[in-house]
Amino acid sequence: MCARKFLGCIFVLTLLVVASAFAIYQWGGNVLLKSATPQGHFEAAAAGAGPDYSDPSNWIARPNLASSPAKWLPDGVSAGQPGSAAVFYVHPTTYLERDRWNAPLHPGGDAEFRSRLFVQSQASVFNSSGEIWAPRYRQAAYGAFLLDSKDARAALNLAYQDIAAAFDDFVREAGDRPIILAGHSQGALHLERLLREKVAGKAIAKRIVAAYVVGWPISTTADLPALGLPACSAAEQTGCILSWMSFGEPANPDLVLSSYEHSAGFLGEDRKRQDMLCVNPLTGTKNGKAAPEANPGTLVPNADLTTASLMHGRVGAQCEGGLLLIDGDIPALGPFVLPGNNYHVYDYALFWEAIRRDAERRMKAWR
Repeated sequence: MCARKFLGCIFVLTLLVVASAFAIYQWGGNVLLKSATPQGHFEAAAAGAGPDYSDPSNWIARPNLASSPAKWLPDGVSAGQPGSAAVFYVHPTTYLERDRWNAPLHPGGDAEFRSRLFVQSQASVFNSSGEIWAPRYRQAAYGAFLLDSKDARAALNLAYQDIAAAFDDFVREAGDRPIILAGHSQGALHLERLLREKVAGKAIAKRIVAAYVVGWPISTTADLPALGLPACSAAEQTGCILSWMSFGEPANPDLVLSSYEHSAGFLGEDRKRQDMLCVNPLTGTKNGKAAPEANPGTLVPNADLTTASLMHGRVGAQCEGGLLLIDGDIPALGPFVLPGNNYHVYDYALFWEAIRRDAERRMKAWR
């Protein structure tokens, strides 16, 4: 892995994906839509055959994979013996091309590099709690998120089918171990559906330590009851869901939520922004509030972006109106705060050590 680009590549990637969506919402216009829409119509064959997840090459991270980026740690953080959990992590969008609606399973080039970097900076937060599985999947191209069309829905469905198949293989390999689920952005979207179809009402729900559904909104009235797990209301609660979307103040989520509000939730009811789930990763509780001093470590890249270290006590956060509003002496994470003071790019980085401790604490409580 080329360490010299490290977190900078992650930030640039997410900026391109999210900023494209913002541009559509803010300015509209056929030119912008055309620049984002994949060419032609959806064809499942264009993404190649479905993956065989018994083949280790179809995973970015898994136990006994020597090159797993999920084993990475920031400067100053020591590796210990991992906990007993089995962690299933789904990475966000990394395919920025327009040549097809779904990325190949092994895209190569920049998309491959980006996928590994996401696993490195996000999934690694859980490597003290257990072993990590992170599947490759035929992810929907970023243009699929900008359109409500038959092609876009088909692309997202194909991506989810890979995640569902990977999860089935993961469950077989994990045995009877406790399970942590995690994802971000597109990964969180698929994780929501996975909870609804593979966990809710099933025996496996009793083995879920926590589900970190980050960077994608969940309606507490129209979605959450269908996911089979409640929101985390206590720091040591198990079998619950954490979800947040990070914004600075003054926050303006209109560009993000214009298509979310009044869309139909899993229960068929309209989603409302005031009903969005917010679990503060600093407190581990729904609608929590914490001062900057309570933040044990924000992940901050060094000057030449070759690595990263943790900065303590700099970023506070409180849930308000369904958003996670941050405050304090926020360190220079990079130039990619998005319109409306949206810190989507940094949903994990802002609270890296707090998330790590949250998972460890819930694992201890589960045992």
